[in-house]
Amino acid sequence: MDIATSGETGLDSDDLPDGLVVADRLGLVRCFNAAAARLTGQRPAAALGRPIDQVLPLEDPDGRRWWRTTDPYRGLAIRTGQPERNLLLPGGREVLVAARYVRSRPAGPVHRLVVTLRGTEARQRSERGSAELIATVAHELRSPLTSVKGFTATMLAKWDRFTDDQKRLMLQTVDADADRVTRLITELLDVSRIDAGRLELRRQPLRLEEAVRRHVKTLVNGGCGADRFDVRLGTDLPGVWADPGKIDQVIGNLLENAVRHGDGTVTIELHRVAPTRTRQEGVAVTVSDEGPGIPEEMMHRVFTRFWRGSDRGGIGLGLYIVKGIIEAHGGTVTAGRTPRGGARFRFILPAGTPAFLA
Repeated sequence: MDIATSGETGLDSDDLPDGLVVADRLGLVRCFNAAAARLTGQRPAAALGRPIDQVLPLEDPDGRRWWRTTDPYRGLAIRTGQPERNLLLPGGREVLVAARYVRSRPAGPVHRLVVTLRGTEARQRSERGSAELIATVAHELRSPLTSVKGFTATMLAKWDRFTDDQKRLMLQTVDADADRVTRLITELLDVSRIDAGRLELRRQPLRLEEAVRRHVKTLVNGGCGADRFDVRLGTDLPGVWADPGKIDQVIGNLLENAVRHGDGTVTIELHRVAPTRTRQEGVAVTVSDEGPGIPEEMMHRVFTRFWRGSDRGGIGLGLYIVKGIIEAHGGTVTAGRTPRGGARFRFILPAGTPAFLA
């Protein structure tokens, strides 16, 4: 059923603080709330029934027409929407716009297009968030770079005074600090691409169980006890069509978090997700630990920028990136608590293409 009026949803959309515009399967506007009217300067009566690209003739800051580049009705069938970004209305008025594609079945045609609009106040909050990001990154970069500078300057000035073992130790420290800087820069680039909706995926056939085994082996070789991990594989696991590097990043982040912030056994479970009317077949990966878990009052912040579960290192971008990567693949990720109180993260990826599954 298409939304003709906000009353059909049991909620008056005019009470919402953000603009809400809903189009049907033909791209015709069926809902246009008061906040959308205020932001665009159009009357709801004049917007209803018209094509959404005419009601919202949006352009990006470079002058490109947004609907032509996003193409919700004829674009990729696995796309679930567009992340929020800064766009321009006629006359140069700036708004923050996000879109969600509602499909009648997985990978089917868009049944409903839901667009949200926010004004300049939201943009200012976003700019404050960017300023916070810059300040946090500068702080995180200072420590390893200071260490690198100190050790290299000391070795250059007093090279002959150190034994080979001392030189090796200092070089290992420099190498580790360089890895910290590289990882931080990689995370920042990922955040930038996720925010801009430009995260590139190089998809290929992938078996998640193989990726999990590989990461566990790496952690064991790095010093974790083999008995720290309990890998449980379901039967008939389908393959997925995904970017191996990005999925490795997701699995690595979740396992490292469980080892660093949790206690006891880290349990990794994989099982097949059966298809339903609204969801295609997929694979679910659950990573849980026996630590103190995530406080209920903090659960809503887990996937936001700079959230850290403890003071044991990290800048707090990892889970934000995990969410962005999984959603870019058309999947979902959730956080919760185990029955014993430990942290539990679960992501679901849709199964691979028919040719791959065969």
